[in-house]
Amino acid sequence: MRSRPPFGQSVWIAGGLGSLADQLGRALQLTNILRDLDEDAELGRLYLPAEALREAGISSTDPTTVLAEPRIEWACHAIVDRARAHFTNADDIMARCPPRAVRAPRLMGAVYKAILARLVARGFGSPRAPVRIPKALLVWMLLRHAIA
Repeated sequence: MRSRPPFGQSVWIAGGLGSLADQLGRALQLTNILRDLDEDAELGRLYLPAEALREAGISSTDPTTVLAEPRIEWACHAIVDRARAHFTNADDIMARCPPRAVRAPRLMGAVYKAILARLVARGFGSPRAPVRIPKALLVWMLLRHAIA
């Protein structure tokens, strides 16, 4: 049982579009799913939602088979769209909050938006090179959001 809402009471109350924790958490999780496709497949796991696979015309649930499927791009772009919508909702909630109360979630959002943008630029078809954020960019983001 939680005694305090995540990110502070003022942020929780401001969540007319759903709580910040819910919206940002979903965006981060969807981004992680897309980032870790190959790593998870090596462990026999696949976290892409079944509905996204079905809509892309992929019937297999075997991770290796799914990731080799050319239509994986369509399934992944459906998840990208969902992640972006959650990021937008989280940004809308944070815009109504005192800046100091949302420093950490703004930083997390900025880092994961950068990861998502790099994933989209790389594409989701094989081969998939790992996506990393350069340390210099991470430091810049940290400083930018620590000062704001």
